[in-house]
Amino acid sequence: MINTKPLLQMKNVTKFFPGVKALEDVSLEAYSGEVLALLGENGAGKSTLMNILSGVYYKDSGSIIIEGSEVDIRGIKDAEKHGIAIIHQELSLLPNLSIWKNIFLGNEGFNGITRRINKKELIEKSKKLLEDIGFNIDVDTLVKNLNIGEKQLIEIAKALSKKSKIIIMDEPTTALTDVETTNLFKVITKLKSQNMSIVYISHRMDEIFQICDRITVLRDGKYIGEVKTKDITKDDLISMMVGRKLEELYPYKKSAEGQAILKVENLSFSKKVSNISFEAKSGEILGFSGLMGSGRTEMAKTIFGEYKKSSGKIFVDGCEVNICSPKDSIEKGICYLSEDRKKEGLILGMSVANNMTLSNLKKYENGAKRINKTEESKAVNEYIKKLSIKTPSSEQLIKHLSGGNQQKVILAKWIMLAPKVLIIDEPTRGIDVGAKKEIYEVLNELKAMGKAIIMISSDMAEILGICDRILVMHEGEISGELHREEASQELIMKYAVGIKD
Repeated sequence: MINTKPLLQMKNVTKFFPGVKALEDVSLEAYSGEVLALLGENGAGKSTLMNILSGVYYKDSGSIIIEGSEVDIRGIKDAEKHGIAIIHQELSLLPNLSIWKNIFLGNEGFNGITRRINKKELIEKSKKLLEDIGFNIDVDTLVKNLNIGEKQLIEIAKALSKKSKIIIMDEPTTALTDVETTNLFKVITKLKSQNMSIVYISHRMDEIFQICDRITVLRDGKYIGEVKTKDITKDDLISMMVGRKLEELYPYKKSAEGQAILKVENLSFSKKVSNISFEAKSGEILGFSGLMGSGRTEMAKTIFGEYKKSSGKIFVDGCEVNICSPKDSIEKGICYLSEDRKKEGLILGMSVANNMTLSNLKKYENGAKRINKTEESKAVNEYIKKLSIKTPSSEQLIKHLSGGNQQKVILAKWIMLAPKVLIIDEPTRGIDVGAKKEIYEVLNELKAMGKAIIMISSDMAEILGICDRILVMHEGEISGELHREEASQELIMKYAVGIKD
C-alpha cells in the first residue's frame, strides 16, 4: 500500500428497501495503490454498498469520507465529482456510437459560446487514454464491433477520462475469456501503479487471490471482517462469507443409474451442431464441457425446440418425439434453464410468485378458468421454503432478488412441472459459493428422484465435482466422453481443443 491513510472510508452505512434492511452499519476502507476485494454471498449487500458509493442509491445513515473529508453523494454526478466510477457487470456502452464518443459521452467539454465539441481533441484524448492502458485501436470503431473484453477496456478508459481515483469493478470477468482476463489484470496492475484504488467484486476465488491486496467480507447486509489476502486461506475465506464451514464445495452424491430417458441421434443444427449422439440416464448428472463457441448451448436449445434441427432424432423414454418449439419440449418432459437468466429465464417486472408459476398456470386454474390464488400461493411458498429462497415475500419483484435467489426461482419454476429431463446451462454463473452448494443439493435431490440432468458448464471444477459422466464438445461435435472416476482437467482440456485419442 502506498499511503498509510485511507483514500476512502465508508462508516456505519445503513440502507433500507421496502421490507428489507439491505445494509446495517457497514464500514469499509480503501487505499490508493491497492485492489480491495469486496466479497459476500449474493444478497450480502455488496452491490447496494457500491451503488451508494457511486450515487445510484442514497444511504439512510452513515458517512462517506474521501481523502479525510466527509462528502455527500446524492447522485452519479456527485460521485464522479469526487473521483468515483463504477463499471457494472452489465456494461453501459452505446453500441452504435464510436469508441471515442462512448468514452466522452456526457463529458464532452463544450467550447465557449459556440457550445461545440472539439472532435479532434476528444479523439486524441481517447487515443492517449487507451494507449495508457495498453489498448491500441482505431477510436472511430463502433462499439458494437468490439468483443466483451475490449468493451471492458473502453469502460475503464471512460472512468479514467473523468479523473477517477476510485474505480469499482462489479464481476468484471464474468463474460471474459482467459486471455481477456489476463489482459484486464495487466491493466488493473497498471492502475495500481498510478496510485488508484480498485474495489473488486467477484465470486471467483482464484482471481481474488491473484489480483487483490485486501478483502472486506459482508454477510446478510452486515460487515463481517477485513483481512489481507496473503493472511487467509480459501477455505477460511469461504467460511467468513457463508458463516459455516464448507467441507465440500461440490457435494457429490451417487444415485442408482437407470435407463436412458433422453436419447439423441445424429442431431445437427446449422453449422453450430454436427451429428451429436448421446444418452442421458435416469439418476445421473451428465456434464457438457467445452470452450466458448463449442456448440453446447446451441445443442441444448435445439433439443428444447428453440432452434429447429437440421437433422437427427430425439427420443424420450424410448419413443421418438417431434419437438418444434419449447412448448413441445415441455409437454414431452424436457425443460431448459438458460445461461442468461435475466433475458431468457425471468420477467424482471413481475413478482417471485408470477415468475415461478408462469409455465404451469393451468395447474392452478379453477372451473371458471381463473387462477386459484390460494393454491398458487401455497405452492410458491412451499418452494420458497424448500429452496431457501431469500425474499421478503412471494410478491417481491424478482428484479430485487440477488442472482442466486433469482436462479433458485427459475429452478423452482421448472421443478414444479415435474420434468423427466432438466437441462441447466451455466447454472451457477455469477452466484456465490453458498448458493452454489444449495443448488447442487437440489440437483442431487432431483437425481435421487430418478430425473436425468444435463449440466452445461464452463466451470471445470463444477463439472468434475458434481457430474457422473462428462461429454466434451469441440466445434459442434462431441470430441470425448469421460466417466467421473477417470475425468481430469487435463483430459477435458485435451478434448476441448480437439485432440482425440
